[in-house]
Amino acid sequence: MSHTVITTTTSRAPGSESGLNTGYTRTMPGLLQAGQMLALLIAFLCVHCARGWISWAAFQYFEVVTLWFLIALLIFFLMHLFRLQGKMPCINWPLTEFFHYSVGTVLIFIASIVAAVKSGGVSALVAGSVFGFIATFLMAVSLWTTYSVSCGQTGAAM
Repeated sequence: MSHTVITTTTSRAPGSESGLNTGYTRTMPGLLQAGQMLALLIAFLCVHCARGWISWAAFQYFEVVTLWFLIALLIFFLMHLFRLQGKMPCINWPLTEFFHYSVGTVLIFIASIVAAVKSGGVSALVAGSVFGFIATFLMAVSLWTTYSVSCGQTGAAM
């Protein structure tokens, strides 16, 4: 009688024992989130450090919106980086990110339009609104990719 022994081995990437998902930063969603955070940070800093605001309320709104979504994106990025979604399975994370991107795209787009209209030729305010539009575009791309994940067809074609 002959016996067959099958041995399987698994290998982990360096650094994966700590629970840190460093590979996420090299994926398309990770790069999009990093680009969004960078564009929102630059937009916030351009407006925050600018002098000569013509419309104080408009730029305060722009600052609040950009900072709020920058913090939210940082939280989502850290959750992906530390794989925290698996530790909280009661929340539908793809759907949560989809709603975040849909609301963020609209609000940042509105804030960027208002900032562009009210900039009055101040170059720092114009630059802030341009980076707001860049962040809007990147969030729209993320919205499209999370839509295909959270709302795409899961069954066979009818």
